[in-house]
Amino acid sequence: MTAPSEHPSGPALRARWQETVGRARHAGAAEDAPDPGPYADDLLRRWAEPQRRYHTVDHLVAVLDRVDELAAHADDADAVRLAAWFHDAVYRPDRSENEERSAHLAERALPELGVGAARTAEVARLVRLTVGHNPAAGDRDGEVLSDADLAVLAGTPEEYAAYAAAIREEYGFVPDAAFREGRSAVLRQLLELPRLFRTPLGYDRWEAVARRNVTTELGLLTG
Repeated sequence: MTAPSEHPSGPALRARWQETVGRARHAGAAEDAPDPGPYADDLLRRWAEPQRRYHTVDHLVAVLDRVDELAAHADDADAVRLAAWFHDAVYRPDRSENEERSAHLAERALPELGVGAARTAEVARLVRLTVGHNPAAGDRDGEVLSDADLAVLAGTPEEYAAYAAAIREEYGFVPDAAFREGRSAVLRQLLELPRLFRTPLGYDRWEAVARRNVTTELGLLTG
């Protein structure tokens, strides 16, 4: 597993984090707020933990890139970017409270960095939203984060196969029959959503391909 300091995207990610935090801080916070750099280092260490196969630094980069593509749709694009950093910061595949613990991490770290209470609450809300990827109508920030997180579903057949294989590796401790049952339930839940992608750009660009990929994987698991 690549250490965070060795990941090729590490310096660029730290720069993106610094810029986002700088914009997100409330007025007057910059002078006495701590350096955001060590917080980025902590987050990148978390994203590089050895139990991860899909929820890695590469996934963080991909979600941040998709957020940037969809940013014009958001009400608070920097809140969405911060939520992307935190949304899988706590990740143990054998536990069910990852999103809640990730949200708590954001609620602790962001006020220390000078981010105001309202924006911190929005970031934590968005992190919790990734449990089901089902934002309410009109939740533009939630739509952007959800679409960015699900964009992996719209990869080429080869990219999707690599994604599915990485998910299986993360759940390597689960027997095959139990994994097929659990993963099939997740895929059915996604397919039952009226739309996988809620932003106009995400829907136009990714919906049809993602549904085809998910349907194919479900067929392989249940056939």
